[in-house]
Amino acid sequence: QAQLVGSGGGLVQAGGSLRLSCAPSGRTFSYYHMGWFRQAPGKEREFVAAISWSGAATSYADSVKGRFTLSRDNAKNTVYLQMNSLKPADTAVYYCAADYTWPLPRRVEYWGQGTQVTVSS
Repeated sequence: QAQLVGSGGGLVQAGGSLRLSCAPSGRTFSYYHMGWFRQAPGKEREFVAAISWSGAATSYADSVKGRFTLSRDNAKNTVYLQMNSLKPADTAVYYCAADYTWPLPRRVEYWGQGTQVTVSS
């Protein structure tokens, strides 16, 4: 069964950095656009960042622009979300996502299992 496996979450102090990774399992996602969404307790899942299948285009939520960078290595079928200058407001479960549609829709075809990011003040 095809799936996405997200990793790299953890606990970090405000101002710190984390790098999330998303790797496929069961199939390749070379021609899928990929990205990350997040969901904080009591809130709806929200878009964070996306990258086109070729890596030529990226999109970011206003709240993370200038702090987060999304990249992909198609040779490894892996997407990376570098998160710098983290804030307590970034605390959420982060979900890797993949879809053929650009920009990524709110309901993507594939979701990862989620990885917790906690930023302490």
